Amino acid sequence: MKRRHWLHGSVLSRLAIILLMLMVSTVGAAPRDPEQHFFDTTFGDFAEELERAREEGKQGVLLMFEMDDCPFCHRMKTRVLNQPEIQDFFKTHFLIFPVDIEGDVEVHDFAGNAMSQKDLALKSYRVRATPVFAFFDLSGELVARYTGATGDATEFMWLGEYVVQERYRDTTFQSYKRERQAE
Repeated sequence: MKRRHWLHGSVLSRLAIILLMLMVSTVGAAPRDPEQHFFDTTFGDFAEELERAREEGKQGVLLMFEMDDCPFCHRMKTRVLNQPEIQDFFKTHFLIFPVDIEGDVEVHDFAGNAMSQKDLALKSYRVRATPVFAFFDLSGELVARYTGATGDATEFMWLGEYVVQERYRDTTFQSYKRERQAE
């Protein structure tokens, strides 16, 4: 009677199938660069971007106020904004633009006024700490603002849902978050 080596036959086939399944299941969830997949490109005319948001059927514009050396901005980009589910949800509902709170690049606010990015951040929206996520409706009105990094991708998703569902009209984000946690 001939002995079969333990790697032959069905064991090897099963291992190959398991390995293939693991590879396929992780490929779809791989993080994507937020600069390419989360943020939109802009020439810095936010009044024009509002018009574009209306034309594309978005619910508004999201500005992420950030600065280069901000560890919390970096954390958001490497742990939350790089997640495909986050990117897909937010890109469906918003045009999304980064704003450097130390930037000298000229932009135009939602009313068409020209100013530097740092003046837009500080003088128009009193942004001093980063990141700040500022959500604007299609008329350019600030409807929700979140300062700091969220705890995780789920909390950031809840923030997006909070704005999309217009829950800011009847409750705070903290109350909405408690509702979601209780579910």
